[in-house]
Amino acid sequence: VQLVESGGGLVQPGGSLRLSCAASGFAFSLRPMSWYRRAPGKEREFIAGIDSFRADTNYADSVKDRFTISRDNATKTLYLQMNSLKPEDTALYYCSTNVGGLNYWGQGTQVTVSS
Repeated sequence: VQLVESGGGLVQPGGSLRLSCAASGFAFSLRPMSWYRRAPGKEREFIAGIDSFRADTNYADSVKDRFTISRDNATKTLYLQMNSLKPEDTALYYCSTNVGGLNYWGQGTQVTVSS
């Protein structure tokens, strides 16, 4: 299982970013996928999830109506569209899945929201 995030960077408050997670080594289309983040000095936080079939989604209250999770099963890619970014969204963002009872994580991509 390999998960590789990309798309992070420095953005001003109110701006947007789109994160990607390239997946390999497992049946991507069959697995629910999630995005998490870890801000400096804080615990890792679930922010969005998407299931495998109907693509139902769920979000943490802190990002609801600003972030959108999506997936492209043909390219085995998970996305996180982030709009109206706030300084408190600054964190290392990870994609994650569970395969065979084990949780897998990418290396993360840094998002910094600052003027």
